[in-house]
Amino acid sequence: PKSLVSSPVVRQLSRDHGVDLSRLSGSGAGGVITRKDVEAAIAKTTEAEEAGAEDKAAATVPSPSAAPDHGPAVARRVPIKGTRKVIADRLSQSRREIPEATAWVDVDATALMALRADIARDTGEKAPGVAAFVARFVTAGLSRFPALNSSIDTEHDEIVEYAGVGLGIAVQTDRGLTVPVVHDAHRLTMRSLDAEIRRMSAAALEGRASPSDLSGGTFTLNNYGSFGIDGSAAIVNFPEAAILGVGRTLERPWVVDSEIVARMITQLSLVFDHRVTDGGTAAGFLRFVADCIERPTAALTEV
Repeated sequence: PKSLVSSPVVRQLSRDHGVDLSRLSGSGAGGVITRKDVEAAIAKTTEAEEAGAEDKAAATVPSPSAAPDHGPAVARRVPIKGTRKVIADRLSQSRREIPEATAWVDVDATALMALRADIARDTGEKAPGVAAFVARFVTAGLSRFPALNSSIDTEHDEIVEYAGVGLGIAVQTDRGLTVPVVHDAHRLTMRSLDAEIRRMSAAALEGRASPSDLSGGTFTLNNYGSFGIDGSAAIVNFPEAAILGVGRTLERPWVVDSEIVARMITQLSLVFDHRVTDGGTAAGFLRFVADCIERPTAALTEV
């Protein structure tokens, strides 16, 4: 018998979705096909199509544990566990939750290198490392731009600014990237900063860093120049708000007083959480640290 349809809306709905009304049994009075009947038929068709797509995908995609049918053979599988698992989880969380931005600047470090040579000559002792100088300038900069020495409390929708600086030092070890923390870095002298950075880095490299050594950071310093690279858009060390990277220092052509001369140039890059501050603050901090590096003698009398 011919299907009974009384509503133009139902007819249009069936045409739009390719439903054959002659194959439906109406649930309305006298067997009239209703909108509900057509929608039920559409749902069944959709479910069948999705199930077919899943079966097809399962038949064509190899199991994760199986080797591919073509291409190179699998050499080995490395479990993601232990320190590597912690690092992976922390970096993934940072990427998921922090809307980061990056600013960078080339810096003339010639005067800083000369100052270190002068200190070594005048004192007869090894001068503090470049990292210690940068760390001192960073702690001074954070006191002027406290938004970068902070974290986000998402539960209370608050920016939490810290009264002191727990300076993380990124260290590449055999177990992966480790970030020991120089606690109360803002209270330390240049020599003390140098000693603490060396002590904490050695502890991380030798696997002796304690849980307290690896916690309490509020800002991270990353000297990726030691790997022979100039710049990097690093990942913020969650839940901190910013990380400063220092590239390698090389002799490069530089314009001084309208003349091209050889100078010792490095690059600073600041990656920051755009939720806690905007580009103006980030640029102000970055420029402050850069100016200190370019005029270290004057800077040290002020910071």
